[in-house]
Amino acid sequence: MSIIFDGKFQGCKHPIEQFNKMKKNIQKIQVKGMSLEKLQEFCLGAGETKFRGTQLFEWMYRHGITNFEKMTNINKSFRQYLIDNCLIHTLEIEKLSASKNEETIKFLLRTIDGQFIEAVSMVDGRRHTVCISSQAGCALDCHFCATAKLGLLRNLSGGEIIDQLIYVRKKVKKPITNIVYMGMGEPFHNYDSVLESADILHHPKGFNLAASRITISTVGMLPQIKKYIKEGRKYKLAISLNSADDKTRSKIMPINKKWQIKDLIQAGREYSNQKRRIIMFEYVLLAGINDSKKDALELGRLLKGIPCKLNLIPYNETDGEFRRPDEKTINDFADILFEHQDAYRVLMRWSKGQDIEAGCGQLAGLQT
Repeated sequence: MSIIFDGKFQGCKHPIEQFNKMKKNIQKIQVKGMSLEKLQEFCLGAGETKFRGTQLFEWMYRHGITNFEKMTNINKSFRQYLIDNCLIHTLEIEKLSASKNEETIKFLLRTIDGQFIEAVSMVDGRRHTVCISSQAGCALDCHFCATAKLGLLRNLSGGEIIDQLIYVRKKVKKPITNIVYMGMGEPFHNYDSVLESADILHHPKGFNLAASRITISTVGMLPQIKKYIKEGRKYKLAISLNSADDKTRSKIMPINKKWQIKDLIQAGREYSNQKRRIIMFEYVLLAGINDSKKDALELGRLLKGIPCKLNLIPYNETDGEFRRPDEKTINDFADILFEHQDAYRVLMRWSKGQDIEAGCGQLAGLQT
């Protein structure tokens, strides 16, 4: 990880001291994010047994321990080795923002090298969903998304992805039931780290979440989608469609110029053809862009015969050029799809935390 230091470190009273600490930490081995197998190999290389790797795995992920000293069943000499040479936490909380309307909290988190990312905790009855980020910024320039305005700053490590959940678990009493990779960044642009972190979340000695409780969303990176299907990954897959015709989609999502709608629909069909897999398509409703009755009919035609879920998401406004359709337009659009419902199932998803800019498309890692 390369760092350019200009003598400033945002949010820090002693920037030089903080930079020196940051530099020292970056030089350490980041064990947070390592799989069970990698931790076992690491421990063998350090002169310990594979079982030490299993203990480390459980302490970090199952118990969420972020201090090597508290790993009491690991011998003192190895604990000191870990303290001197390894990094167990990768993020610090910069700010918590709680919604006044529902049980939703937005976490603004700072990485070791000073990047800011966001995660969102949403409690609804027995369900506690956490929306996590996979990148600082994003390179794909979807015009209606606040994160896109940042550009891509860098990919997050598996440890940085996991630490978002560890902080949420510490701050929110309700057990985490669902994880969605729908925060800042394009998950399939950081494929390896995302899948490694998902495997830790799913592992029985890790977070022990069922594969069906983990959803990975992509704007449509076709080679990675095909790789994901070929590998037989068990996690849920969502594809952000957002238009029924290529001309409109290319205007709001430049990636469509590379991989077009028909190819994404076919990939979704292939995913749903697998046993016990149902593709999810997401459709953000933008006033005057993709919310007409004609758009709804064309969308229904595209999805005809595909076992899938369709999430309709009324746009969450930022300071950009786009607006949310009025309630009648939203309802008319949904009614057409319900009326022509075939193999697909239509769901309306109203984003939580809009009063704290924690809704879908609003995350931008801002400190204000």
